[in-house]
Amino acid sequence: MTKKKLATVWLDGCSGCHMSFLDIDERLLELADLIELVYSPLVDNKVFPDEVDITLVEGAISSEEDLEKIKHIRQHTKVLIAMGDCAVTANVPSMRNPFGVDAVLHRAYLEEENRNPQIPTSHLPRLLPQARPVHTAVNVDVYLTGCPPSAKVILFTLTELLNGRTPSLQQLTRFGA
Repeated sequence: MTKKKLATVWLDGCSGCHMSFLDIDERLLELADLIELVYSPLVDNKVFPDEVDITLVEGAISSEEDLEKIKHIRQHTKVLIAMGDCAVTANVPSMRNPFGVDAVLHRAYLEEENRNPQIPTSHLPRLLPQARPVHTAVNVDVYLTGCPPSAKVILFTLTELLNGRTPSLQQLTRFGA
């Protein structure tokens, strides 16, 4: 049996969804028989592969770098899963939206800095005017809500997809999500 290629991606979020993925615990060993983890903050590969079967995306799209990354990922992924409330609704990253980019940078780098107040001009991703959910930039196939979604929900969703079935919200509810 050929293993499915799985990727996980972390955009603008807190890593809680990846922690929930790891909370699958020993059942990760069962998944390991079915998948090959080809890209993730959990592995060393720095280049997104050309062909991925399933990608779990955590976080909102907050920068130009995030936007380009998610477009590239979508082009090379068969099933894209928005994992967690930041990916689904932009949740916490969108709290900056009412203030605007300039006000956020001013607050972060000028108001509270006493030694060398300045807004960085390099090594800082260029922020988009608004933090956005993933579906506003690319097509999303499956939505996993929660902050973070439970390990049970992530495992159920992956198991269904790996067995050629489309996970349903009704089944997720019965599963204990």
